[in-house]
Amino acid sequence: MKKIILIGNVACGKTTLCQKLNGLELRYKKTQALEVTQQTIDTPGEYLEHRSFLQALIVTSVEADWAVFVLDPTQERYMFSPGQASSFPIPVAGVISKADLATEAQLRQAKDLLELAGAHPIFTVSSFTGQGIQALADFLAEEAT
Repeated sequence: MKKIILIGNVACGKTTLCQKLNGLELRYKKTQALEVTQQTIDTPGEYLEHRSFLQALIVTSVEADWAVFVLDPTQERYMFSPGQASSFPIPVAGVISKADLATEAQLRQAKDLLELAGAHPIFTVSSFTGQGIQALADFLAEEAT
């Protein structure tokens, strides 16, 4: 299974996705520091939101096979820069989270924004309904690249 680092702003769904992928009970928990659960590195949203912490994400990513940019399509602010995936020494996938709460227009915009950031492939998921989780899990189960 690929080891991943989840990257996204505060409340975008990183920790809930981590819990779902690792078969844990879904419960709200504010991530305060880097946390490793099996093959998943969960990061605080502040690491993306405060550019002075961005280096910590890049350095930590060397411990993973893939970085995963997580984007909540219902949020109005966008924290990833165009081409930001090229800052990382590993491939970058994208996850559009909270698909059950978003409109079709929000989902399309989120996909466009993740593509602009350089994420590929991109998965659309809902940790609560399970939508798209199996496709993401199958991708992660493939041999690490």
